[in-house]
Amino acid sequence: MKPKKNPNLEIGRNSTLYFAIGLNLMLLLSWRMLEYKTYEKDEVSIDIVEVESEFEEEIPIVNQMAPPPPPPPPVALQENVQIVEDTEEVEETFIESSETDQNDAIAEVVEVSDIVVEEIGEEVEVAFAIIEDVPVFPGCEKLSKAKTKACFQQMIQQHVVKHFTYPQAALDMGIQGRVSVIFMIDTKGHVTGVRSRGPDKILEKEAERIIGLLPKMQPGKQRGKPVKVSYAVPIFFKYQEG
Repeated sequence: MKPKKNPNLEIGRNSTLYFAIGLNLMLLLSWRMLEYKTYEKDEVSIDIVEVESEFEEEIPIVNQMAPPPPPPPPVALQENVQIVEDTEEVEETFIESSETDQNDAIAEVVEVSDIVVEEIGEEVEVAFAIIEDVPVFPGCEKLSKAKTKACFQQMIQQHVVKHFTYPQAALDMGIQGRVSVIFMIDTKGHVTGVRSRGPDKILEKEAERIIGLLPKMQPGKQRGKPVKVSYAVPIFFKYQEG
């Protein structure tokens, strides 16, 4: 006789499902236990602050009003007075008035023509770009104003190239760059007031030497009168490494 089993009462039918559920519950509880955090609680005790009153020491009041020192004894003055009789007679003199009136004669009459007015010439400095008549470089005579100006600039460049010398000290130290030179052509045509600005004093000194060799020119004119003319020229110092 075979035992009969009820399929609804089979115990091992859902054992795998129950095992998986139980395993997930254990993993969840383990994760929660690992992630659980606790914080320390600071216990703050509030005490009673007792403030003692400061002891104030009584300072005695001292009377500083001392009596003044006694005055010095009086100095005895000896009276030595001599009475002199007035025997001299003073003669009264008449003081003439120094004021003059219109009746007094004028000793010398000065004519207006005798007065010489000396004119003081005002030194005017005009830039090369706006001067009416630019300075005339030797070799640029008898040209129009525009050609005289162009000739002046060309002759300045030729002069710089002709007298250009690269200082050996600057070559040894590897110094190069642009030097801006500003100079003045005065009312006599001479080059004065040479100033320069560059990367080194050696190059500045050489640039000033080149400009100092410029010849005498015909001065520039403004409104027909000779004036000082300022001019600026750049000089480039550049070497090629071999």
